[in-house]
Amino acid sequence: MNAGNSSVDLIRGETFHGRKGPVKNDFRYTVDYVMLQPDHAAGPALFSRNKANLFSVQDSDHGGPPGKGRGTAWVREVLAAHGLEPPARIELLAQPRVMGHCFNPVSFWLSYDILGHLRAVIAEVTNTYGDRHSYLAHHEDNRPITREDTLEARKIFYVSPFQPVEGGYRFRFDVRPERVGIWIDYTDGKGGGLFTNLIGPRVALTNGAILRACLRRPFGSRRVLALIHWQAAKLWWKGVTFRNRPTPPPEEVTK
Repeated sequence: MNAGNSSVDLIRGETFHGRKGPVKNDFRYTVDYVMLQPDHAAGPALFSRNKANLFSVQDSDHGGPPGKGRGTAWVREVLAAHGLEPPARIELLAQPRVMGHCFNPVSFWLSYDILGHLRAVIAEVTNTYGDRHSYLAHHEDNRPITREDTLEARKIFYVSPFQPVEGGYRFRFDVRPERVGIWIDYTDGKGGGLFTNLIGPRVALTNGAILRACLRRPFGSRRVLALIHWQAAKLWWKGVTFRNRPTPPPEEVTK
């Protein structure tokens, strides 16, 4: 996993998006995520928590509404509100701020018990309008989540103007010391939907790794936003129905 003085890992990820239904639109691109315990993160010189840096993770970006996040305190409140045991360890998988800019279409809070078993995952979904909703995934009997398990959640949040706000998600998580794999299968109940994943090796975050990431994928999440709008333009050109954003946004967290 990590080495040296760093307790933060880099996920050199690849993400795939495949549209279901009569209008096909598939794409694949690379993206950098970090994995850390936010309350105990010690990274290299070019990484900071709650401070400006080339790479950084800010509590205000995660754990609650965008810009008003409360980090792990929020996670513990959410788990307690849903009757789950207090976590022994909380990890965050998210795209870092790059030169101060951050946009995470989805980030993940991972809750572990004292034996190191994954017990719950909060998928924090943010759309390009600045709205956020989180889905809490866990087994009803609170047994450990294994890499073979599939967890479900009903979709209630507007993400893309080219997908309806209905249907459901199926999540699968495979988080290991050497790699991360997350699969999300969205079905709208009418033959449409979307399949997406994030897969990549997990290595120590070093100054060299940060510099190489910035050379490979300059502008960080600004690049991600540009790619999202490019794919939206392609769907509009193909004649896919555009759905207006509903208001108000839904409650903060659902299962």
